[in-house]
Amino acid sequence: MSEPGGQVAVGRRVFLGLIGLGAAGVVLGAGAQQKIGRVLGSGLASLLPGGDRFQIYSVSDSFPSISPDSYRLSVSGLVERPVTLTLADLEAMPSVSLVRTFQCVTGWRVPGVHWQGVRLGDVLDAVEVKPTAVALAFDSYDGVDTESLTLDQARLPDVIIAYSMLGGPIASEHGGPVRLYVAPMFGYKSLKWLSAIRVVDTVEPGYWEQNGYPANGWLDGSTSPRA
Repeated sequence: MSEPGGQVAVGRRVFLGLIGLGAAGVVLGAGAQQKIGRVLGSGLASLLPGGDRFQIYSVSDSFPSISPDSYRLSVSGLVERPVTLTLADLEAMPSVSLVRTFQCVTGWRVPGVHWQGVRLGDVLDAVEVKPTAVALAFDSYDGVDTESLTLDQARLPDVIIAYSMLGGPIASEHGGPVRLYVAPMFGYKSLKWLSAIRVVDTVEPGYWEQNGYPANGWLDGSTSPRA
């Protein structure tokens, strides 16, 4: 499926069909992934396992490359004080550190991942969300991926705007320099290459929800926070 700007979105069916190939990459290692990648192209190769036991993937044909100095995060919509934040702005805010298992909806997991960033709820407090707001819509620098959270979900203490992962800056293949991390939900909710947060009056289904995944991807199978 082609997208504007020459990007190729990897549909849900194709993604699931390539999981077996991804498992082979775990066994064969990064060298094998690079060789397969040169044959398949970056769009499909991005589904194969990368370093740190993660399966690295993108829904576009490449990984966006955003330098730390040029990074900008727009926060707009139903807020009293719209703002554009730099990476330095985020790093200057009170930080939170988490160590959690990263769980993909397709079954693979990486235990004990260290994250550091800013609570999303703190950013919402800073921009003063209007009473008519219901949810957040998130956009990615890849121009394809999107996500959503309700306001209640966004204000959970383990939902953060992350700028550090695995003990250092977040690499591009992991969604850096800044990504969303939603600890209590499956990995597809943790949008990579976070470019914009829009405060809206209705839930806008994200890319994966539009391709069949549930809007509320709780790891414990519940339908509400901490239920």
